[in-house]
Amino acid sequence: MIERQIDEEFVSTGQVRFVYRHFSFLGPESIRAAEATECAAEQGMFWEYHDTLFENWAGENRGAFSDANLERFARNINLNEEQFSQCMEERRYLSRVEADIDAARGAKVNSTPTIFINGEHIGALQTYEDYRQAILEALGDQG
Repeated sequence: MIERQIDEEFVSTGQVRFVYRHFSFLGPESIRAAEATECAAEQGMFWEYHDTLFENWAGENRGAFSDANLERFARNINLNEEQFSQCMEERRYLSRVEADIDAARGAKVNSTPTIFINGEHIGALQTYEDYRQAILEALGDQG
């Protein structure tokens, strides 16, 4: 995954900071899925849960991200189920997800993924090398 490659080469070395923001625009299921990733993040498993969601997406609001399935995904990646369930029941991250959605709309985001480097939208890049080059240019290094 491109995010992991960016993390390995640039974030883990302290050169850049990677910020993930939710743009859950496909209705209630996508909002619940975004909340679930944050509940997984409490247990240090944001990316594992994120990847599971993308592997199991079956179309917009078709039940793939029902609460029962979100719980099953948590179990499948060995999250503490009680902690995850409590987080989801409390809707602990709903306000964060809603704030991310509002910020994305304010930045005129209309699709995912949308990538910004230093606050500038960089367009739809296709490969890791494309992202790598854009990051290097922002860092002032041509590679």
